[in-house]
Amino acid sequence: MTQVTTEITAYHAHVYFDANSLNQAVELCEKAHDTLGVAMGRVHQKLVGPHPEWSCQLSFSAPDIGKVLPWLILNRKGLTVFIHPVTGNDLDDHTKYIMWLGDSKPLNIEQFLQ
Repeated sequence: MTQVTTEITAYHAHVYFDANSLNQAVELCEKAHDTLGVAMGRVHQKLVGPHPEWSCQLSFSAPDIGKVLPWLILNRKGLTVFIHPVTGNDLDDHTKYIMWLGDSKPLNIEQFLQ
């Protein structure tokens, strides 16, 4: 059942990387945490959830999008970043309401269809 969404409560930014860009991604995520105060999740060197590449999640409040988005644009240095809101509807959050910094990637959304 699709939930009617009326509010964005937070955002997640997933920084994608591989073995060659691991250090760069860790540095970006740690700097985002230290500079912007965003919550930094685990650095996953495996596929997690719908993500097609290794990733690290940055979480922040909805009002902070205005400072986090420009910062990521200027500091990602070629890394791909997948950004989505948190509305309570995981399927829509990962398909309809998304932003990409860099190349978009196909997500595995099967878990949201069950």
